[in-house]
Amino acid sequence: MKKVYGSAQDALDGVLFDGMMIASGGFGLCGIPELLIDGLVASGVKDLTVAANNAGVDDFGLGKLLATKQIRKMMSSYVGENAEFMRQYLSGELELEFNPQGTLAERMRAGGAGIPGFYTKTGVGTVIAEGKEVKTFDGQDYILERGIVADLSIVKAWKADETGNAVFRKTARNFNPPAAMCGKICIMEVEEIVPTGSLDPDTIHLPGIYVHRLIQGTHEKRIEQRTTRPRAA
Repeated sequence: MKKVYGSAQDALDGVLFDGMMIASGGFGLCGIPELLIDGLVASGVKDLTVAANNAGVDDFGLGKLLATKQIRKMMSSYVGENAEFMRQYLSGELELEFNPQGTLAERMRAGGAGIPGFYTKTGVGTVIAEGKEVKTFDGQDYILERGIVADLSIVKAWKADETGNAVFRKTARNFNPPAAMCGKICIMEVEEIVPTGSLDPDTIHLPGIYVHRLIQGTHEKRIEQRTTRPRAA
């Protein structure tokens, strides 16, 4: 199977439709699929449900899709850096399903592993538990959370071989592996594509069986909040 495509637009061709669910990797602006997000913006696909840790910032990351109002619903655990997200949510233009961060990651991982649901203590007794089944194990209450199976996953890795075996660099690993696992189709962007067989099997973080399409590109890697201190004399 040919997995390497020439651009984000080529890789997204034929897989997009209005109203689809997309799982997106990244944390803040770290390890986000910048090129594929730009491809989604250019495509004009709309009424999206996006499962991601956050919605980027106002002019970068998933914030670009908010600016064009292509997202109908966000499934997120943190949204504090995006003023447009707040405006759309408070005005009723955007639906929001809040998830505890670990729960969101596990919902993605479970969906990718074929697990339809799991019980967790996180959120018991809070608004997170409203409308969800509660079950008692060993005298403790747990709520049922459903696994996420997305129509499309978009993720970003450091390098991959031509079959999609991928390596993530440091904290950019974050939500990318579980997001990749839960998509019916997974498209990955990387900084470098290396020959098949050149990666040490023990260093591979995501097996290529999860990756259907692959692109290589140059990334801005914007820093969300740059903090510096004066240089020592």
